[in-house]
Amino acid sequence: MADPLSRRERQILDILHRRRQATVAEVLAEMTDPPAYDGVRTILRMLERKGFVQHRQDGPRYLYAPTEPLEHARSRALQHVVGTFFGGSTTHAAAALLSMNDAELDDDEFAALRALVHGKEEP
Repeated sequence: MADPLSRRERQILDILHRRRQATVAEVLAEMTDPPAYDGVRTILRMLERKGFVQHRQDGPRYLYAPTEPLEHARSRALQHVVGTFFGGSTTHAAAALLSMNDAELDDDEFAALRALVHGKEEP
């Protein structure tokens, strides 16, 4: 499954999910190696046409917000990563996450993960 978003579109959408809503200037301030102000505006309009972003007027400025809840965006992003880098194998993806150096689980996290694996609890 191909990601329908470019690197810049993904970066801007991530900022909007983190902030919940933002102006062009606020998005620009959080970007690494940002394009020009008009470039951010153009990307936001493209995201809006694709259905990922909506805007509302707040006085003289527009506030942009993601159209999909963060949980849906996380799920879609993980599906893309698992499909692209792990051949669709959730087992391989989970093993990679657990083998990361900073992936030390405390007892409560381990118990919650065990319950998820055994189907006793929803994520």
